Amino acid sequence: MQLSRRQFMKVTGSTLAGSSLALMGFSPATALAEVRQYKLAATTVTRQTCTYCSVGCGILMYALGDGSKNAKASVIHVEGDPDHPVNRGTLCPKGAGLLDFINSPNRLLYPEYRAPGSDKWQRISWDDALTRIAKLLKADRDANFQETTADGLKVNRWLSTGMLAASAASNEAGYITHKVARSWGLLAFDNQARV
Repeated sequence: MQLSRRQFMKVTGSTLAGSSLALMGFSPATALAEVRQYKLAATTVTRQTCTYCSVGCGILMYALGDGSKNAKASVIHVEGDPDHPVNRGTLCPKGAGLLDFINSPNRLLYPEYRAPGSDKWQRISWDDALTRIAKLLKADRDANFQETTADGLKVNRWLSTGMLAASAASNEAGYITHKVARSWGLLAFDNQARV
């Protein structure tokens, strides 16, 4: 089909006019009968920090579930937080794959304990796990805390235990963690962001 320049202008002009009228609402009712609903409209958004590395990127997690008694919320979408100052909405491939990490059947959801000499892990409660950690820390500190050196210099240090802090914590959380570790007398203290 060959069009002259005048015929081409008529065809494109009428197409442009028709599409403009359709955008202004002068279209058949059946053409605009339904608009597809946004897939995340019924979700709840939670701001989190990515767990993979020490960068601490902000993420938005979208979950379905209305919070009723027997309903379990499920995360259906993860994306970068555009308001976060670290990543400004971008995610690396590991962060972009967080949805698989969250919904993995191999994900550990509760603490487990393996007794000395045993080959089996047993599930314990969070209270039992934290109580056990606190008791072991206290016993080690009581046994190994050094108030003074041999020549009488006051040092108040605990050298048999170290602490590695979380990498994706805020400056405020890092400051509090540092103060707690130093108040115990820990000298071996580092942050995973430096590792």
